[in-house]
Amino acid sequence: MKRNPILLLFLLTIYTSYSQQFKATYEQLKEYEGIYESVNKTTLKIAASPKDTTLYAIINESKYKLKTIDKDIFENMSGEQVTFNRKANIVSGYSTEGNTYNLINKKVVFPKEMWYPRLNAPKDFKYVYVQPKQELDGIITANLDKSGLDKTLLNEMMSKIVDGTLPNVHSVLIIKDGKLVFEEYFYEYNKTKLHELRSATKSFVSALTGIAIDKGFIKSKDETVLSYFPEYTFKNLNEDKRVISIKNLLTNQSGLDCDVSNPKSEGNETTMNSSPDWIQYTLDLPMIDVPGGKGMYCSGNPIILGRIIEKTTKMPLPEFAKQTLFKDIGIKNFVWNFKPDVSSAETFCQLYLSPRDMGKLGLLYLNQGAWNGKQVISKDWVKESLTKQTVVQGVNYGYLWWLKYLDVNGTRFNGKAAQGNGGQKIYIWEEQNMVTIITGGNYNSQSPSDQIIQKYILPAFNKK
Repeated sequence: MKRNPILLLFLLTIYTSYSQQFKATYEQLKEYEGIYESVNKTTLKIAASPKDTTLYAIINESKYKLKTIDKDIFENMSGEQVTFNRKANIVSGYSTEGNTYNLINKKVVFPKEMWYPRLNAPKDFKYVYVQPKQELDGIITANLDKSGLDKTLLNEMMSKIVDGTLPNVHSVLIIKDGKLVFEEYFYEYNKTKLHELRSATKSFVSALTGIAIDKGFIKSKDETVLSYFPEYTFKNLNEDKRVISIKNLLTNQSGLDCDVSNPKSEGNETTMNSSPDWIQYTLDLPMIDVPGGKGMYCSGNPIILGRIIEKTTKMPLPEFAKQTLFKDIGIKNFVWNFKPDVSSAETFCQLYLSPRDMGKLGLLYLNQGAWNGKQVISKDWVKESLTKQTVVQGVNYGYLWWLKYLDVNGTRFNGKAAQGNGGQKIYIWEEQNMVTIITGGNYNSQSPSDQIIQKYILPAFNKK
């Protein structure tokens, strides 16, 4: 039977119009709340926000918006449809991408603090600066007054974070001239709560690689990668793959077909996460360039580095960090489950730290690898790490450090950054003798972290 194109267009218009008009109430969204099964035998939480009347999928502590399409039908941030299933008109699970996952526990309490930057903040909120408290964590604090920072700009920044203009900012810390002069937390976060670093973890792996070389566990950054994995048989093996070096991993110049910015790249990060062995998966990839060629952002590279450190030191990567880097700079409270296999599909082998401890890495590199008179990492390693080695995604790149600049009213500020999805930033500003730390929850979406630094922190140091 011949289809009537005018009728089809009319029906499509009616359906689209209805879908766009459908708006669930907060009480309706609460029907979906609970703990559910998820991929790879993991779980996730579904929560309704009273602040923006939006449903969120929460994996660990990362919140991902679910866009309302129709009753029981939503769309996740990857554009995939999520349909909630019901039994006797009660939500029993959800289906997506051909798979069905059951509701495990309906009784989940979500604290109000998780939805509001400052709970019960008045509409005419006015920020009152308080000097960061001195703690027994090795961080010295001081008052903002003699730092050169602009209180008026910081007050404006605080107002915009609290009213939601700058969304999902979890913390802002500023270390100036070696002292913590600004420290503010939002939502359910505070100075002791650990925060996920996402890809900012890579810069810690870089530091540990340097320490492993300094201590003689790894002979040189020029050692070939495959020589550390004689027990493996790799696919697509050729001479180029045989000469990939540790340095090539540090600079994301392995030459492997692994590039997060290229959707056609065979080395898909999501596929790696679900694979049984991330080392095997990454090093099985075909070569599309020579080692040391094009810079391509590939999460498999630092994962391989972490395993090489484990093999050479004969201890788990987090334990090596605990006995060396963390011990020397006073990091005692952390979580790091480094297991590069499917069990880490939702946690990405990432490090969890407090923002204060994140700042310690920035301070260490700002001080050329020294901490309280002790050379924790060699000066040469720090210098090489923060020197342009290649270009990745249009940005200068060192050893798993981004070499970024921000322009402020005609003045260019050169920074060195450890950064991760969601807005995690550890910035080193050498000329200003400053470290800025920002954490956030803008996962898979635009983060205001750079904007905060560009508009409210750096302008105080603009050349007159």
